[in-house]
Amino acid sequence: MREPIATEVVIIGAGPAGLFQVFELGLLGIKAHVLDSLAAPGGQCTELYPDKPIYDIPALPICGAQELVDRLLQQIKPFGAELHLGEEAVGLRKLENGRFHVVTSAATVFDAGAVVIAAGVGSFQPRRLGIEGVEAFEDRQVHYKVRNAAGLHGQRLVVFGGGDSALDWANELAPKAAALTLVHRRAEFRGAPASVARMRELEAGGKLRFTEGVAHALRVADARMTGVEIRHADGTLQWVDAEQLLVFFGLAPKLGPVAEWGLELDKRAIKVDTEKFQSNIPGIFAVGDINTYPGKKKLILSGFHEAALVSFAVQHYLYPAKKQFLQYTTTSPAMQKRLGVAAE
Repeated sequence: MREPIATEVVIIGAGPAGLFQVFELGLLGIKAHVLDSLAAPGGQCTELYPDKPIYDIPALPICGAQELVDRLLQQIKPFGAELHLGEEAVGLRKLENGRFHVVTSAATVFDAGAVVIAAGVGSFQPRRLGIEGVEAFEDRQVHYKVRNAAGLHGQRLVVFGGGDSALDWANELAPKAAALTLVHRRAEFRGAPASVARMRELEAGGKLRFTEGVAHALRVADARMTGVEIRHADGTLQWVDAEQLLVFFGLAPKLGPVAEWGLELDKRAIKVDTEKFQSNIPGIFAVGDINTYPGKKKLILSGFHEAALVSFAVQHYLYPAKKQFLQYTTTSPAMQKRLGVAAE
């Protein structure tokens, strides 16, 4: 076990909420280290849909998911937060002095004044296509996230799923594909009504085809997948030519070690208050999709709001005698100095 790294805050999770937490803490002069089990920052945005457009980020009418992550990384540069990627937080306990002992899967140890958990849905893997032989084509012709949307243009595509990701990518790629078939096990969709309506417009215009059913088998020739067999509810089978399969069955979330830290949970989410977004353990806070409270909405925007309030709560927890002032980046010399934009 290594010598502990002393820090004011450890942030567990490097998705959008965790990265913005660095920024909000940095404005108050609080330093943080960030842990993430993934090899790159960005959480679900980077891991599952880096090319997906996002339309509800303030002042950005349209922003790619990876673009959002890149912008957040640029925004936090002035604060010098160290990112520990590919390291899962496997141990967390509160010490008698009120500080926290955090251990990662790489045996990195932290002595932290406070902890912010921004772990999204926890450790996750996409739910896979459950048909024989599919593993041989994963990341070649079978994809659980879109890494290169342009590379799919002009190809015969089959998209599986009934949620937002499946609908978004079907709608995005249908006008650019040689052919696109959307497959879902039932006629009702979990996605946004507007996305369903758009899909139906494309279907009516002959830009995509929807079929109700599930994947049954792959057609393979010369070590390449050439099609997929769909089984309908009545047992009939249908072959669909396909060069690429895009599978969006959602995530299989696992809280992992988080479930063992004595936190009060509700359906695999950490219960927090709506003033500080603090857990039942003082000094441990949670932001983003990992937390729950009355009225919770799992939006990136909500995570940003939570991070702003958590920063003040963390400051008060670490320095209870310090008087708090609400300052603005447009007028605060201290904040401008921290951001590196203060006038000489």
